[in-house]
Amino acid sequence: MDVTTQQPPAAPGPDHSPGTAYAPPCESPPSLPPDPAYPAEPPPVSLRTTLRRAAFGAVAGAVLVTGAVVSVPDEDKDAAPPVPGPVSRAMTATAAGSPASLSDLTALIGDRQAWVGTHPSDARSWAVLGSAYVEWGRWAVDPAYYTRAEQALKRSLNVQPGERGNAAAWVGLASLANARHDFVTAKKWGEAVRARLPQQWTVYPELIDAYRGLGDLKSETTAAAKYAALRAGVPSLGRTAEVYRDRGMREDALATAQDAANRARTPAEKTLCLSRLGELAWDRGEPQEALAQYGAALRIDRAHHTSLAGRARALAALGRTDEAQRDYRAALARSPRPEYMLELGELYESLDLDDKAADQYAQLRRALTLADSQGVDNALLLGRFEASHGDADAAAERLRAEWDRGHHSAAVADALGWALHRSGDSASALEYARKAVDSGGRSAAYAYHLGMIQRALNDFGTAHRHLEEALRTNPQFSPLDAQRAREALDALGRPSMDDPRDLRPGPPPAPPRAPEPVRAAAPQAPKRSQEPEPSRAAPSQAPVPPLSPAMPGAAGPQPASAAKPSAAGPSSDH
Repeated sequence: MDVTTQQPPAAPGPDHSPGTAYAPPCESPPSLPPDPAYPAEPPPVSLRTTLRRAAFGAVAGAVLVTGAVVSVPDEDKDAAPPVPGPVSRAMTATAAGSPASLSDLTALIGDRQAWVGTHPSDARSWAVLGSAYVEWGRWAVDPAYYTRAEQALKRSLNVQPGERGNAAAWVGLASLANARHDFVTAKKWGEAVRARLPQQWTVYPELIDAYRGLGDLKSETTAAAKYAALRAGVPSLGRTAEVYRDRGMREDALATAQDAANRARTPAEKTLCLSRLGELAWDRGEPQEALAQYGAALRIDRAHHTSLAGRARALAALGRTDEAQRDYRAALARSPRPEYMLELGELYESLDLDDKAADQYAQLRRALTLADSQGVDNALLLGRFEASHGDADAAAERLRAEWDRGHHSAAVADALGWALHRSGDSASALEYARKAVDSGGRSAAYAYHLGMIQRALNDFGTAHRHLEEALRTNPQFSPLDAQRAREALDALGRPSMDDPRDLRPGPPPAPPRAPEPVRAAAPQAPKRSQEPEPSRAAPSQAPVPPLSPAMPGAAGPQPASAAKPSAAGPSSDH
């Protein structure tokens, strides 16, 4: 069912007409207006207190938030609808669960900054501003906005506690925790809202992200099903497609994502849907199709950094490396994400542009250090980088701490396994690499890592199978590692027809023996027909069946077709 968005009533404050000009948020966010009645950094409401005070009848009004905006009640039912200016458009989009355009989000931030400056006791506007700061911080990769978001959301809770109807601020805090990769805290805030307001659909996208980060696929699937039941439309279809992708259900993910794209109405919504189709095409190892989908997204929004980076990835796979470098640089100019820096650095390294690669890696380290100082947990990305390009021992230690804090996603399992292998502990690495591959997502990078670890442990048959699986899933999954996978396969040799597991590199050929001296032939009896002599080779073992993805029996979206394995996402580890 198509999303039918409703125009929200005008928020109190400055004019929302199309002619209203708003300056974009500055690089260093302005200080929040002083409010002597409330501390700037109040402690968050504890979950225990929240549940103890639970009273479902205390919630006032319907709160429409998707981690960005709350709609404001319309006290004058006969009032004319607001002029569809940028702030109204942003509120309309987010009230429907859809993304807002960057320009409209900028206008919304400017509008709410001005309003709370003169109305510091407006809890709803503080929640709007805080959640909008989170979205801007994600886009600009500026963690300073997360600090501002935290201040605004806590100010909102000081004015109106969450248990007294301010669920919007709780949802905003869950969104903030997800943006900082603190999935344990995001789960806490999200479940606090769900415990009090199980029909509050706005919390479920945040719970989906939190459960994915924690590796709780069953809860992720259940949350996506609840979201779809409460809010059918393009946003929930997109989330359902991502859950199918996480479970390795390639055809169902594609069908659902295509349905979402067909129903998308706004430019921002359409861009996001097309970009998701590009990611799914990349997962399937179809760079030409990915290129087409990303190109379609960029024809709508030339500044869409996700599509720019995705198109760069596809261009590199097709050998168009000059264009790939151009698109990576354009993506970084719009959104300096550390993962883009890592991908570009590895592309430079694959082209023997070592100086450029080193410069890119230095920028990556600086970006991660800055984010860490602002409370963003980038242990996963830093661990991946260090394992392949730096200190593998430090990477293993960092990633083990990430695992111990409860972040058990397939991505963390894969990175930890690879770091342990690179630090010389392949035996311990095997357990985590298997967890990643068996998660159901079936990533080419995960299969490659498992194959290389098994090769180091002299398990040549299964190593060969997983390396072949990596290249079959996506032949160009990494500019560095795809070639290494081929080299490892060549070193292992090819399976024999008798025993597919007999893949150990064979011994060097024996030197030719000297010819025997010719002797006179003795008289022989007539030859009798003989059966071929049985082979003296040891009986071969039964072939190992191919891996099948782990399919958790969780309640949730039902598949549209038979499940098939797919890659969980592009990666450039080696």
